Amino acid sequence: MTENCIFCKIIAGQIPAKKLYEDDKILAFWDINPAAPVHFLVIPKKHVSGPAALAEEDQDLVGKLLRDGARLAKENGIDHFRLVMNNGSEAGQTVFHLHMHVLGGRHLTWPPG
Repeated sequence: MTENCIFCKIIAGQIPAKKLYEDDKILAFWDINPAAPVHFLVIPKKHVSGPAALAEEDQDLVGKLLRDGARLAKENGIDHFRLVMNNGSEAGQTVFHLHMHVLGGRHLTWPPG
C-alpha cells in the first residue's frame, strides 16, 4: 500500500467504495462521477502508478484487468463498451494508481469530450 494513494486506501477498506467485484488480485467498483450509465473502475491490488510503470512480471495482471473488466461489463448488461487507461496528468490521470475505466450503456462518441 502506498500511504497517500486513495485507491490503496479503498483496497485496505479505509475509504468506502461501492464494490462490484473483488478477488485476491483486483478490485472493481463503481465510479463516483460516472461518465456513462455503466461506469466502473478495475484496479490491481498491487500499487502500480500507471501503465508506463508496469513491469514485465505484471503482464498477467494486465490481462486479468482486461478480461475481468469485459466479463463485468457483460454481467452488467453491456456488450458494447469502452476501456480507458490514462498515463500521466496530461493524459487525464488524476489518481496515480493503475486503473481501467469501463464505460457503456449509451452510444459513445470519438474523440471523447
